Amino acid sequence: MERIPILRMGKLLLVTIQVDMHDRLAMTLQDDLTERIVRDNARGVLIDISALDLVDSFIGRMISNTAAMARVLDAQTVVVGMQPAVAITLVELGLTLDGVKTALNVEKGMALLGKSEL
Repeated sequence: MERIPILRMGKLLLVTIQVDMHDRLAMTLQDDLTERIVRDNARGVLIDISALDLVDSFIGRMISNTAAMARVLDAQTVVVGMQPAVAITLVELGLTLDGVKTALNVEKGMALLGKSEL
């Protein structure tokens, strides 16, 4: 089964999506990520989507839902590396990514997570 690696960096989890996301892979990532938040007692999750050229409504909702689940599990989520076309698509689809913080790149995303009380 195809999986996206989740790396642990102290109390943070780093997910870099380097493949085209499809619905099943997105659901597997969501399950794996919530499990890792609990197992590693993670306080923050950084999701790098810079390799994604397209994000459909399902993937957009998955990102928002994953952030909501992380929040319930006492972890914050930052999405980094969003391409302009992806941002335009999300806005045109009416997806607001509630509860998801965004940053331009991994460095700024890590700084954003570092500024929170982790």
